[in-house]
Amino acid sequence: MDPAPRDFDDLPLDPDLGLPVPFACGTPVPGSPRTPTARELQRSRVIQCALSRVCGVCGASLGRPLTLLGSQEEVDRNAFHFPPSHLECATRLIDAYAGVSEPVLGRAGGDHEWHLVTTGGFEFVRPTREDLDQRPRFEPNSVLAVDPG
Repeated sequence: MDPAPRDFDDLPLDPDLGLPVPFACGTPVPGSPRTPTARELQRSRVIQCALSRVCGVCGASLGRPLTLLGSQEEVDRNAFHFPPSHLECATRLIDAYAGVSEPVLGRAGGDHEWHLVTTGGFEFVRPTREDLDQRPRFEPNSVLAVDPG
């Protein structure tokens, strides 16, 4: 069974946090001992989102505009770790994660406020060996709007 796309209400729940696990964090695979968790992004899914242009939340094809969600630091750097998403998916995801104070969805911790950046497109940047942060990132090529989540 293909795990994507899924309606937001059909996303699997993190067994510890009870929160929806977006596509970019992985999906349950029958017979696999690995259970997807909202605590981390699954690198292969992040790359799939970038190359196939699918939503990091639901896994469905993206149109335009795109929405990136992240911390104030990611907004300031213009580089995000969570893949682009549909605006509705991103909004529902940050609503579901409101008040969560531990690291989730690829965030290291600290700032727990979410911001939405609407863009027309993005560059997918794979880290080099010299990069301190070895996570792939998404850099919007045009910022249409920045809104606190």
